[in-house]
Amino acid sequence: MKRTIQHLTYMLLAAMTLFSAACNKDILNKKPLNDYSDEDVWKDPPLVVAYVNNLYLQMRHGFNEVMLSSVSDESRFIHNYGTQTAVTDALSPDDLGAFNDRYGEWEKYYRAIRNCNIFFEMIGKVPFTDEAQRQRLIGEVHFLRAFFYHTLVRYWGGVPLVKKPYSLENRDEMLIARGSFEECVNFIVEDCDKAAGILPPKHEQPGRATKYAAMALKARILTFAASDLFNQPNIPADQAYRGYVNATPATQDQRYQKALDAAKAIIDLNVFSIYKPTSNATDNYTRVFLDKDNPEIIFARYFNRQFQGTSHDLYNGPNGYHNWGGNVPLENFVSGYQMADGSNFSWANPAHAANPYANRDPRFYATILYNGAKWKKRPADAIALDPVGEIQTGKFEKKNAQGAIVVQNGLDTRASAIENWNGTYTGYYIRKFMDITLDAQFFRGDQAWPWFRYSEILLNAAEALIELNRFDEARPLINQIRTRGGMPALANTVAGDALREAMRYERRYELSFEDHRYYDARRWMIAKTVFTGPANGIEIFGKLNPDGTTYTWTYKVVNSGQDRVFSDKHYFVPIMAAEIRRNDKIKQNPGYN
Repeated sequence: MKRTIQHLTYMLLAAMTLFSAACNKDILNKKPLNDYSDEDVWKDPPLVVAYVNNLYLQMRHGFNEVMLSSVSDESRFIHNYGTQTAVTDALSPDDLGAFNDRYGEWEKYYRAIRNCNIFFEMIGKVPFTDEAQRQRLIGEVHFLRAFFYHTLVRYWGGVPLVKKPYSLENRDEMLIARGSFEECVNFIVEDCDKAAGILPPKHEQPGRATKYAAMALKARILTFAASDLFNQPNIPADQAYRGYVNATPATQDQRYQKALDAAKAIIDLNVFSIYKPTSNATDNYTRVFLDKDNPEIIFARYFNRQFQGTSHDLYNGPNGYHNWGGNVPLENFVSGYQMADGSNFSWANPAHAANPYANRDPRFYATILYNGAKWKKRPADAIALDPVGEIQTGKFEKKNAQGAIVVQNGLDTRASAIENWNGTYTGYYIRKFMDITLDAQFFRGDQAWPWFRYSEILLNAAEALIELNRFDEARPLINQIRTRGGMPALANTVAGDALREAMRYERRYELSFEDHRYYDARRWMIAKTVFTGPANGIEIFGKLNPDGTTYTWTYKVVNSGQDRVFSDKHYFVPIMAAEIRRNDKIKQNPGYN
């Protein structure tokens, strides 16, 4: 029976341009892409390659307009798009807010998983002349299926494990109960191991899965699985989708050992390293995300400015540059950056409060655009208002033409003279990932999204070592990251809870805005504390000094206008009510019934 390929197997032109080196040029001369049937695809190796290319496009990268950071304590999305629902008790099975179609994407990932299963059913029938190509594609699809499942599991816990391409015509065979959390993790690890056993260490075409990408995914999911959220006592057997129930390995220590083994398997290869191209810590951190194929990147999504450039700069740049504001950092996040000497910042410290952006962790300057930060030239219609190119997110006094003092709103505020509808609510913008040479109003960027980088692997290993009380082994791994970031190394006396907090600090600020914080705070079970309360910003005022040219700045922490609530039930995202109505074998997560 023939089935129209539709979303599953029609070959999007975008998929072919993304991986054009892997496709036969003659493919563009064939019949219209949406006319291909299953039989067509599995008779033609170039179409199979395009089919796999389309699977890659289903992986959610972090350069979306709505970033995952905006449902954590990192940022706030200024245009809502369901994020307001996602950060309050309004989150429900009937309204998942941004988790429905911007983050979790349950339906999209299950379509992708079905496509993976169709691939495994049909790949043996494809007439490849190059058997190595067939095997490489098999390895890639094992990785992709593992990636899709790991995304679902990190939101919902155990999910239905679909291992074969059920017919769309037979509804009953598609009704599957949720797998246990342990079963799901084991299945993801199994797919990772299969992928790692097939895939080459490097691929001639950037952006395709490798042996190392599969190993990194395994290390991530095992670290996630060892965490406190999934290792709670007395979980009922019928709620095994929430954690380990009568599981093997039996203890959390054993699970952390498995996570450590997976991370060390990458570390011990001595293939990757912390990237330090200059002597300047801020520049080094900036260039991790701009210099392609640097030794820290394990697996990334690559963009082409001409065909598929990233809009990260447009989505998040200041409105005073005709950008969209987007995901603006919270004061909750900014206040957590340490001082350059490793001590904590505090608004209660008069010296800190008088000059809050001085002498901070060097990564702060590579991550946050704050009032007074030197940035790039304004666009042509605004350069006369600011010939220096300096971020203006506060109000300040200024003498008018008559010499009277008036109060002026900064060019990057919501009352900007350039654009007055899309400015920050918090007094900050994202600097991280930004290409300072790019005029994002007109052009797209080609920065790569780092799905996996070596810093994460080091921190995964350090976390496992700390939980196993092997502090002397953990400390040097953390210090590799801290010292590249320009921060002082941890002393040999830092151990126990203090070392755990140091590791968590590094995950929060080294991996900021890379889609880690939302998962980390939940798996450590601190989200109820850190995600609840006002999403704070900063109110800034510059008083003109008597010399008429310099300012005395004052700062006030204020609620940006969004009060957040994270309840115990939010440690798991609710399954959509419509999904449960379709499949009565699926149990809802606790607290949402």
